[in-house]
Amino acid sequence: MTHYVVPEGELGFRASRAGGPGGQHVNKASTRIEVLWDVVRSPSLEEEQRTRILTALASRMDAEGVLRVVAAERRSQLRNRQAALERLQALVDRALYRPPTRKPTRPPRAAKERRIKHKRHRSKAKQLRSRVRDEEN
Repeated sequence: MTHYVVPEGELGFRASRAGGPGGQHVNKASTRIEVLWDVVRSPSLEEEQRTRILTALASRMDAEGVLRVVAAERRSQLRNRQAALERLQALVDRALYRPPTRKPTRPPRAAKERRIKHKRHRSKAKQLRSRVRDEEN
């Protein structure tokens, strides 16, 4: 699998105040981080990659094709920034992942013969369980 690294120069960062635990610190510090990546205008993406990302992550993008990832779990802006970058990278990796193509195979002759032999054996066993018919009639 090829691993695409999102260039940090193409990313935009926005900080804002986060809610949740943290006491007075939450009211004063802007620890919530938004990472913005303009997928449509990204020069580092090939056209196929761009298409795959746009279709796979369409629900996370705005109308202009900007991907937005938010992190506000940590009390530190730096940690939230790292968490958002990791989340963005994981999303892009998942969007670009292509499962290997399945090569169609056929069962070997011996397997077919075993299956037929087993069917005949089961058929014979079931026949032996049935009623015995009179041959005189």
